[in-house]
Amino acid sequence: MSKQYLTAHTVDQAHPADIFSLAPTPSTLISASGSSSLRIHDTTSPTYPLAQTISNAHKLGCHHLATASGPQTGNIFASVGFGGDAKIWHLNPDSKQYELQWEIPTVGDSGKGDVWAIALSADENFLACTTSDGRIHVWDLTAKEKIQTYETGGGRGAAGGGGSFAMAVDLSRDGRLTASGHENGGVYVFNNDAGRMVYSLSGLAKPVRAVAFSPGCKRLAAAGNAGIIALYDMEHGEHVGNLSAPGNRPSWITSLDWNDTGDYLLSGQLDGKVKVWDVARGACVATHSETDSALWCVRWLPPTERALGPGMGKGERFCAAGASRSLSFYREATGI
Repeated sequence: MSKQYLTAHTVDQAHPADIFSLAPTPSTLISASGSSSLRIHDTTSPTYPLAQTISNAHKLGCHHLATASGPQTGNIFASVGFGGDAKIWHLNPDSKQYELQWEIPTVGDSGKGDVWAIALSADENFLACTTSDGRIHVWDLTAKEKIQTYETGGGRGAAGGGGSFAMAVDLSRDGRLTASGHENGGVYVFNNDAGRMVYSLSGLAKPVRAVAFSPGCKRLAAAGNAGIIALYDMEHGEHVGNLSAPGNRPSWITSLDWNDTGDYLLSGQLDGKVKVWDVARGACVATHSETDSALWCVRWLPPTERALGPGMGKGERFCAAGASRSLSFYREATGI
C-alpha cells in the first residue's frame, strides 16, 4: 500500500548556494548552505515565510545543523561551517530571534576547528561532534566543556585519532547511545553511560553519509554511497535488514530521518529523489523526484494536533533541499 504526499509549497531560491542541511523546531525550519547566512522559515504558515536571517554565521558556508527532537525543544540549535567551526545558538525569549551563545573551542594554535557532523541530545544539553580523524567528542552545553571522546581508530595517547573520516553522527532520544558513520563504511555505536564502544556494525562497505536512531531507540538506520539503507537492532547489535529500491545502480543516499512514530523512514538521494519507506514492510511507499539536482538533506517536520493554516492539513509533513537551492515542502494527502 502506497502513501500519497502532495507538494504543499516551494520556497524558490531560498539560498544563493546549494542547501546542505535542514533542522526543524516545533514552529520553524532552519536551513544552511554554501553561503555565509543561516535562514529560518516559519512552518506554522502555509507560505512558510522567512522569519529570520542570521548573516555571516559561517564565513565559508555551513554544511551541518542540529536541533533536538521533542515538543518542548527549539531553544537551542548548533551549526558547523566549512572552516570546521561549530557554533551554538539560543532563542531569545523576548525577541523570538536566535542569537549566538558560544562557539566550540578550536584545536591547537591554528585557530581552525575540526568539526564535521553534529547531533543534539533530546534535552538540548549535549552535543556530539565528529572529526576528520574518526573521533567523536561529546560536549556538555551547560558547562561548556568536553565530557567524552570516543576513538574509532588505532590512535593512542593525548593525540588519539587515526580513524576514518567520521561523516555522520546521531544521539538516541533516550541519551544512552551515540552512533557514527565513516568514510570507510564503518558504523560504530557507543554507550554513553559506560563511555565505550558497544557495537562495530558491518553491512556497508562504502562511505556512510547518514546514521539515525529510531524514536524508540530500538533500531539504527545507516546509508551512504552503497545506495541501500542498512537497519540494525540496538539490543544485540545485529544487522536485521536492508531497504533498497529495484535497479542495478542505486543512487547515493545523502540523508535519513525517522518520522515521529518510527514507522516510516525518509531518505534523500543524489539523483534528486526523496523516498518514504515503510520500515515494517521493508518497502518504499512514496517517491518524489521533482528535480534532477542532488538532494543533500531531508527532514520530517514535527507533528501537529491541528491544521496550522488553510491547505496545510494536520498530517505528516517533510521538507527536502539540495542543489536546486529551494525548499520543497510536502504534506500527507490524507491529512485534513
